[in-house]
Amino acid sequence: MEENRTLVQRTADRIVDYIVEKGLTEGDRLPSESELMKDLEVSRTTTREAVRMLSSRNILKVRHGSGIYVSKNTGISEDPLGLFFIRDKERLAEDLMEFRLLVEPRIAARAAQRANAEQAKELEELADEVERLYRSGQPHNKADNAFHAKLGELSGNLVFPHLIPIISKAIDTFIALTGNELVEETMESHRAIVEAVKAGDGVGAEDAMTLHLVYNRNRIREKRKGQKPVDK
Repeated sequence: MEENRTLVQRTADRIVDYIVEKGLTEGDRLPSESELMKDLEVSRTTTREAVRMLSSRNILKVRHGSGIYVSKNTGISEDPLGLFFIRDKERLAEDLMEFRLLVEPRIAARAAQRANAEQAKELEELADEVERLYRSGQPHNKADNAFHAKLGELSGNLVFPHLIPIISKAIDTFIALTGNELVEETMESHRAIVEAVKAGDGVGAEDAMTLHLVYNRNRIREKRKGQKPVDK
C-alpha cells in the first residue's frame, strides 16, 4: 500500500514517472539534483537516496561533475534472475538453451519478416564480426550477444530486448563450457540466419536458428554425460 512505502521509495517512483512522461531514453539527462529537490519538494538526502536506489536498479546513472542520466538498458540488470548463483553450470547451460529454443527461432522468423535491406545488412556485419573474432582466437562473446540482440531488435518485439541479459548469460555460459569447439557450425548457422533475413524468409530463419541452438544444446549434453551431479 502507498502509505507503507517510504518517502525515498515514493520519490524514486515519481522520478520514474517523470522519465516515462517526458519520453526520456538511454543517455538523456535529468534535471540537476537541486532542481529535482525543488520539483519533488523533498530534501537533498531523500533525493540522493532515491537516485541511488534507481541507480542500483540500472534506471539512472550518475556521472560525477556532469549530471544524472538515464541508463543503458534502462531498468534491466545484468543478472535479473540470479543465475550467477546456480552452482551446476552444465545444467544451467542446458536449461538456458532449452529456454532459447522456445523463444529465439520465432524471434528470428519475425526479424526476417520485418527487416528492411539496410537492417539486414547491419545483421550481416555483426555476423561477420563474430566470425572474424572467432577465427582470430579473440573473445567473441560481446559480438555474439550483439548479433542475437540485433535479431530481437529487428523482430519488433517489445519484450525480447528485456530478455537480452538472459540470452547473454546463456551465450557466455556456453562459451565458458565449450570454448571454440563449434566454430564452423556456428558460422554456418549464423550465415544461414542472415541469408534468410535478407530474403525475407521467416521459415528459413526459424529453421536456421533452431539448427544453431540444437548444435549448441547437443554439445552441452555431450559435456554433461558421465559428469557427477552438482547441487543447485
